[in-house]
Amino acid sequence: MTHTGTGTAASRSRVRRYVAAMLAPADIRLDGDRPWDVRVHDERTFRRVLTAGTLGLGESYMDGWWDCAAIDQLVERSRRLEIDRRLSPPLKWARTVEARVRNLQSPRRAFEVGERHYDIGNDLYERMLDRRMIYSCGYWRDATDLDQAQEAKLTLVANKLGLEPGMRVLDIGCGWGGAAQFFAERYGCDVVAITISKEQAALAGRRCADLPVEIRIQDYRDVDERFDRIYSIGMFEHVGIKNYRAYMNTVRRCLSDPDGLTLLHTIGTRRSATAADPWIARYIFPNSLLPSAKQITAAAEDRLVLEDWHNFGVDYDRTLMNWHERISRAWGDLPRYDERFRRMWDFYLLSSAGSFRSNAIHLWQIVFSRDGLPTPYHPDNIR
Repeated sequence: MTHTGTGTAASRSRVRRYVAAMLAPADIRLDGDRPWDVRVHDERTFRRVLTAGTLGLGESYMDGWWDCAAIDQLVERSRRLEIDRRLSPPLKWARTVEARVRNLQSPRRAFEVGERHYDIGNDLYERMLDRRMIYSCGYWRDATDLDQAQEAKLTLVANKLGLEPGMRVLDIGCGWGGAAQFFAERYGCDVVAITISKEQAALAGRRCADLPVEIRIQDYRDVDERFDRIYSIGMFEHVGIKNYRAYMNTVRRCLSDPDGLTLLHTIGTRRSATAADPWIARYIFPNSLLPSAKQITAAAEDRLVLEDWHNFGVDYDRTLMNWHERISRAWGDLPRYDERFRRMWDFYLLSSAGSFRSNAIHLWQIVFSRDGLPTPYHPDNIR
């Protein structure tokens, strides 16, 4: 039964018509029968979305007020026409102002995302991710499954960095240790891997127990040692605009040689911002922010030398859809996660896939040297 909500029938009808008109250019219909159409169960959805923007959209889905057979397609269509930019509730502006005034990713706050996202349960991530538990975009050029795509991504990183036996390597934001394990086993590197998640550190320590890998719970700003190579995979999204320069300073300080290389693997956005999407910030990644190309290069200016920039955001769409397929099959074996959490997680994965598919956001691998290379940058075996 559809909940009619509060207010007069006339006002409810006006709000519905307004939302329908907003969605029409993207060929999205209310209560239509196509996979990307929205089926509304509670008429309060419309005012909630108009007053709270994407936060209201995500929360109303979590509460079961609306459904869509293909949220990824819904988001792809809406983001291609930037319908989300027409939703600018006061909360969004307040968050933007707060981010300009406060350092939301200060050392004191840096561990919050570990506690609220990465520590929610290894059982969830074990069911969703590949066998190495790599929680970032795979590389699908020649891959046919998730395990192959993640190994191809790690091989790509190794080739871009020119990893060799005996190199001392820093992994900033190591996750569950899959990358550090791979580079130690496959390339003979000595790896120091840091994370802000206790659960990740514990599992990574077990995974790498017999390898030349040191796992630490440590903020990147506190590292002051010399390394031949440095990389971060899916961590820079937690750094924040007030700390981009500090990140680049850390990398420069820790690269031992003038021609030392670092690789930054990060989601990126087309427009510079100071605050994250409110729904993502509240439910998925607190204190996060997607950087723009302008923000990255400005932070690296006079600190590092840009050698290579690779965009393969379309591969994240396929990665996310694989994660969603895997976790959808596993929900029955994960009874401690309730229905509202399941809807939250589905919305997170599918809306992210649609955002990448629409090219609203990208996936970048950026290679910097410390002071510039004596010869042109041509890593071997890059495809």
